[in-house]
Parts: sequence; C-alpha cells; structure tokens
Amino acid sequence: MTAQHSRGRPRGTTKRELELIAMRLFSEQGFDETTVEQIATAAGISGRTFFRYFPGKAEVLWYSFDDEVTALRAAFATVPDAEPMMAAVRRVVVNANRYRAEDVPELRTRMKLVTSVPALAATAGTHYDAWERAVGEFAASRLGEPTDTLIPMAVGRSTLAASRAAFDAWLARADADLTVYLDRALAALERGFATPDANQITSAP
Repeated sequence: MTAQHSRGRPRGTTKRELELIAMRLFSEQGFDETTVEQIATAAGISGRTFFRYFPGKAEVLWYSFDDEVTALRAAFATVPDAEPMMAAVRRVVVNANRYRAEDVPELRTRMKLVTSVPALAATAGTHYDAWERAVGEFAASRLGEPTDTLIPMAVGRSTLAASRAAFDAWLARADADLTVYLDRALAALERGFATPDANQITSAP
C-alpha cells in the first residue's frame, strides 16, 4: 500500500472493517505486537482517524459485544407480560447469540483473543457491566424494583456468569452450537440448578 493510500478516510471505512482487520493482525502477529498504526494502515486510514472510531486497539474487539447489549435491550422491551421472567431472559439471551455457520470461526477467534490476552481481558469490565445491566434492568421492570436493588442485580450478574460459563465451555469443546451451551446453562439457572425432571432433559453437551 502506498503512502498516498494510507492517509485520510477512504469511502466505506467502518468499525466493522477495522474489527476484521484488527482481528486478523492480532491473530497473525499477536496483540501486543500489533500497533494502532498498523491497523490503520491496513484499513487505508491514518492513526488519527482510527481514534475517531475507537479509543484504543483493545476496544476494537468489543464492538460486536456492545451491539449485542443494544440488541438485548431492544428484545427485552418486546417481551410479553405473560412470559415468566427467567424464561424470557433465557430466550432473549439465546436468540441474541445465534450465528450463521460461516460466522462461527470469526466468533471463536474473537472470544479466544478476549479470554487469552491479558490486555484484552483487562478491558472487559465496562462491557460486561453494560450487558449485566441490560438484564438487570429487565428484571427490575418485571419485579417493580429499582435496578440497583438486590434481586435485579442478582439476576443480571448470575445470568452473565452462566452465559460466560457457556461461552468458555463452547470454546473448549466446540462439539455443538453455542446456543446449545447457552440454553443449557440458562435453563439450569432458571430452575435454580435443581436436577431436571426426565421429561425436561434434552440433548445437550
């Protein structure tokens, strides 16, 4: 790429394109070894322009996760009043994590980077907090309680913990679709981790 093509914002540059470029470079040469300037150059933009999209290279891989938080909020807003709270949480979270088969390798690459690179893991807190709040706010609305009270907070945090466990198990085994793991973990949470009745047992890892 020539210098004249590496400066300025080319038409069509998006956060999504930067995410894909960054993920490729992180996988090929390592997160610590990849610079913002390298990502920007590969995208045909300046380093200064990069920072109009993201505050730093670690934030690039949280772009899709933040979109999921937005999707969760929108889905919770449409839950029927008659649907039990934890059944709704389970359904909404599982549906938010349905991926096309061709997108799975990218998802696995992103999650492996986020969980294995200390600098990326260190940035997780604010993003997980937002995800947790999306669930907790729904619980609060159902329970008629403030979001920062015990039970809505417990619902948000326990749902996040169960979902993270499902992601970790899926990354380690990859013998079924991610939604199978999520559904099983959240079904267990929904019933308080009691042993399911025989007629509730479904095929799952």
